[in-house]
Amino acid sequence: MIDEELLKILACPACKGDLVLKNNRLVCVKCKKSYPIKDDIPVMLIEEAEIDEEKE
Repeated sequence: MIDEELLKILACPACKGDLVLKNNRLVCVKCKKSYPIKDDIPVMLIEEAEIDEEKE
C-alpha cells in the first residue's frame, strides 16, 4: 500500500491537486483523474490516468 507520508506529498501531475487513495488508485480531488497503482508503485503519468466518474 501507499505510505501515508508519501500520499501527503504527492500531487496530481495534470492540475497539482491533492490525491486520495480510493479502490487501489490515486484520485485527484480537483480534476477527478484517477492514477493506477501497479506493484505498490503509483503510475503518475497523465496518459495512464482515467476520469473517476463515481460520486462520493
